[in-house]
Amino acid sequence: MSDGSTRKTHHQRKAVALRYKRGSEPAPRVSAAGRGRVAETILAKAAEAGVPLVEDADLVNLLDKVPVGESIPPVLYKAVAEVLSYVYRVNRRFAERLDAGE
Repeated sequence: MSDGSTRKTHHQRKAVALRYKRGSEPAPRVSAAGRGRVAETILAKAAEAGVPLVEDADLVNLLDKVPVGESIPPVLYKAVAEVLSYVYRVNRRFAERLDAGE
């Protein structure tokens, strides 16, 4: 810190969950968001459900400003589309491995 202080900053983990039903919603919505313990709960529930996790601190900081239940703003469409594309690819590869008996 530039003021010479010896205070320690505590960096809380953040998490944002998105929901998107292709064809029935115009844009993804923020379905949950939180910091600290709430973020850990969101991440744990996602892991339990087999939802792929994507870490992107910059995107989380932007999505954290969107109220829960609201659609993401158009300015974030491209970034979120890239994340969803990654998630769809991971899901497809996982399904292919299951079908192949791996």
